[in-house]
Amino acid sequence: MIVVAGEALIDLVPSPQDTPLSLEGTGAAPAPDDRLPALLPRRGGGPYNTAVALGRLGSPAAFCSRISTDSFGEALLQGLVGGGVDTSLVQRGSEPTTLAVADISADGSAGYGFYADGTADRLFALPPALPAGVRALSLGTCSLVLEPGASAYESLLRREARRGVFTALDPNIRSGLIPDPDAYRARFLSWLPDLALLKLSEEDARWLAGAGAGDGAAPGGTWEAVTAAAQEWLAAGPAAIVLTRGGDGLTVLRRGGGELTVPGERVTVVDTIGAGDTVNAALLHRLDAHDALSYAAVAALGDDDWRDILRFAARAAAVTCSRAGAEPPFATELAA
Repeated sequence: MIVVAGEALIDLVPSPQDTPLSLEGTGAAPAPDDRLPALLPRRGGGPYNTAVALGRLGSPAAFCSRISTDSFGEALLQGLVGGGVDTSLVQRGSEPTTLAVADISADGSAGYGFYADGTADRLFALPPALPAGVRALSLGTCSLVLEPGASAYESLLRREARRGVFTALDPNIRSGLIPDPDAYRARFLSWLPDLALLKLSEEDARWLAGAGAGDGAAPGGTWEAVTAAAQEWLAAGPAAIVLTRGGDGLTVLRRGGGELTVPGERVTVVDTIGAGDTVNAALLHRLDAHDALSYAAVAALGDDDWRDILRFAARAAAVTCSRAGAEPPFATELAA
């Protein structure tokens, strides 16, 4: 079983058609500035999306988090159950569900504003040892930023790594939630010895490599600078790092094994919500198919193995990008 640990929240996604809210019912003709987008609630959160994607791909998966007992929380729980995800590790609380307001750019990329004060997922507590059948643990996104839950998730990562569980991390940087970027970067470096696989976007890699950029802005830099930083991270722990590069595909860097890139799948992009989370799930699912959910097995994978794994992840992400919201593909959609 693969356990995914982290936040579950509700994305508020703008409707494809704006709704004139401010003058509704007045009979007045709205000016462009008077129109506000209708926001549609969608289940989300990076780890939540990863768990659902694993379930849809057919991997035995469990979700480890704290979910509200409010109506949004009930909907989140139903989404997990409907996706075939084990919920026995889910804690519950009466606090409200975290909300993320999405801003979709013209190219389909998404930015987020968060409403996370006093919410249920922030109060996650370290659970007892995970079940004996757990083969991998995946973490990331807001859950490793927002205290007090972040420290509990960090403790979970360290404990499970040290008892031999395969560990994967997607930082999925939300810079607006990080008050001290350099402190977060230092904390990120402290996780590396406990990781088997690090997956992150090229944009996040630039941000994490930008020590000293006190305002949290992602620094500039060449691809060579990004890969140089990644090589330093590899030396600190992970067996492999996978970098997502949007339409340019995915690149894997390995300790002593150079880099390998596969192109992205061409698709009409509706939005990119959940695309990176789908990559997380697809990587874990395909690594499992290669019997490679261990540090040593990942380190031993050859170029042909990685081409197959990365191409599968690229196909899965393309399906997610082709439809609105975080709607990862089912296994049957990738069978061809």
